[in-house]
Amino acid sequence: MTQQPRPTVPALLARAVDQFGDHTYLVGPDDRLTYLDAQQRSARVARWLLGEGVGKGTRVGLFFPNGADWIVWWLAVTRIGALAVPLSTLYTPAEIAKVARLADIAVLIAPDRVLDIDVAERLEAAWPELRTQEPSRLALPGAPYLRRIVITSATVPAWATRRDADDGAVPDDVLAAAEAEVSPADLAVVIHTSGSTADPKGVMHTHGTLARQTSTWPTAIRAVTKNEGPARILCAMPFFWVGGLLAATGALHEPVTVLALPRMEPGAALDLIESERATGVVGWPAFTQRMREHPSFADRDLTSAPLLRDGPLDIAMVDVPDGFPVHRTMSETAGGFAYTDMCIVDDDGNPVPDGTVGELLIRGIGVMAGYNKRERWETFDEDGWYHTGDRVYRTQGDPRLFYVGRTTDLIKAAGANVSPLEVEAVIEGFADVAQCLVLGVDDPARGEEVCAVVVPAGSGVDIDTLAARTREQLSAYKVPTRWVVVSSDRIPTLPSGKFDRKTLRAMVIDGALDAVGG
Repeated sequence: MTQQPRPTVPALLARAVDQFGDHTYLVGPDDRLTYLDAQQRSARVARWLLGEGVGKGTRVGLFFPNGADWIVWWLAVTRIGALAVPLSTLYTPAEIAKVARLADIAVLIAPDRVLDIDVAERLEAAWPELRTQEPSRLALPGAPYLRRIVITSATVPAWATRRDADDGAVPDDVLAAAEAEVSPADLAVVIHTSGSTADPKGVMHTHGTLARQTSTWPTAIRAVTKNEGPARILCAMPFFWVGGLLAATGALHEPVTVLALPRMEPGAALDLIESERATGVVGWPAFTQRMREHPSFADRDLTSAPLLRDGPLDIAMVDVPDGFPVHRTMSETAGGFAYTDMCIVDDDGNPVPDGTVGELLIRGIGVMAGYNKRERWETFDEDGWYHTGDRVYRTQGDPRLFYVGRTTDLIKAAGANVSPLEVEAVIEGFADVAQCLVLGVDDPARGEEVCAVVVPAGSGVDIDTLAARTREQLSAYKVPTRWVVVSSDRIPTLPSGKFDRKTLRAMVIDGALDAVGG
């Protein structure tokens, strides 16, 4: 019987190296890592971080695109018990500043360029006072705990710290001692996701939860790709969100090769799938559709991944009985349900029988430690249940959950959560907008489309200009793709005086309110 590792990321990595160290762990367009490579490269970085004073509980922001560097730095941070805070490469300067403050980031690490982003320019836009700061002595009112920004490239701005290969690194035995002190109870990662508030929510997971909840990923991907042989999976999701983190950690449990692209381009994805003989794709249906619509798709050799050509767009629709997708899980459960207590309840909180739709409640060792800077009572009920807002059902004899929808207003646009309140707060901050309500409207390609219903503050509002200003403040997937301009008396209200979002959404869908552009 194979001995199971202690449920921590460093223990998972050590076991992977011991049992299948020469197997290829990650492949990108310009780099590849075996498990042994990942262990050795992350050890050098971890020793340097320890030498710089980073250690147990230090909150480290990681601003990298998908690829080997993301994996190496993430492993290095978690190996020494520091808390990884992955930062979205979609973030605007305002969002970077906001998340750094909310997460209490102490050290931010990035290359000099992220995709087409000049990182120095992006960070100076986030904190203009950086230009007068000294490295290792940062003092920013907007990010009071941020003490240094490490740029991994050879040339760095005057305010940044350069990562020199081994200067100041601690010896190997100190790293080994630090790894031995990492416990399953230690926090490993904070994943930021849009929620029911204007600010992104920081979902906190311990090493124990992250290690356990990702343990079923290799089995799950073999099931949804209909492949029982060696798995080579294109991860068409960013590592900074739970889907990508699930792949990065899940592949530590068994020898799985993860294929990754810094930018999700259908042609480049097809090149990688074809050249590396991928057995499947884990991602959102909109991207699968983009690959199928690529001019070269018909001529590609995709025999290693037959479901990419012939299967459903959404892998969550593989072998479903009633046309509803399998629940993809959520950030709050680190991507899995294996170690989660679940209860499906009706509107009165009573459990429902198999086949009946209700709200999903979760608790147990497979659930998040909580939301950053929120007390437990703000997140869990008195019996320890987290109310997900997801409406699901089960069928007898089938352990899977089938997803019907949400009880909340959270918008699911192309697989990403969008908080209406966050978008509304940005748009209503403009002088020419008096009111803004943001809703999700069904869309065949994206699942839901972000729609903004705007009441002008004066005689009118220019939608093109409004959309451009919104794009400066928000990631592209959060920016409304449908805009409606109305007078305030056209917005329905409930007897309580609250806005009637359900009726408003129906009015948009029915054409009672005309879209004016986007």
